[in-house]
Amino acid sequence: MASQHLGEAADAIDEALQYESSWQRAEEHRARFGDGIEYYGASVGAIRATLRDTLRRYPSLAHDDITALSSLLWSAPVYERRLAAIILLQGNLSVLVVSDLTRLEGFLRSSILPDIAVGLAHDVIGPLVRSLGDRDRPRADTVVARWARGDDPLLSRAAAVVDARS
Repeated sequence: MASQHLGEAADAIDEALQYESSWQRAEEHRARFGDGIEYYGASVGAIRATLRDTLRRYPSLAHDDITALSSLLWSAPVYERRLAAIILLQGNLSVLVVSDLTRLEGFLRSSILPDIAVGLAHDVIGPLVRSLGDRDRPRADTVVARWARGDDPLLSRAAAVVDARS
């Protein structure tokens, strides 16, 4: 899919999430998760429905499209957009490959909120690592071990979540 269409898809998702927002829910999220990121106040159900509608409009998204769309969603520090990226990746685990850990590491480093990092590790990274075959699993294990030894608390926490589920 052309990058223009992916940008349109990301913009449509963002617009729908803002439309489905509630200032009360945004304040609840801020109180629960903290500052440093924006909150629209859209529910998880609204995020899932928005993604489902978007994927119906673009039914033939391949690996590069899924990862690029997730990056576009992640690019703005908005809780619901980042949750949408996680849900998008979670729903398309079958297309992810070991080299996607580089992108996912970038997501972890920029996740701002520990809850976002843990969600990404629990719902995407852990299942991805466990799905890898004998050829790619050692490489993934090396990456996760590096995260565990590093000084970035978001990476360390994500590594602990992945290791606990392995």
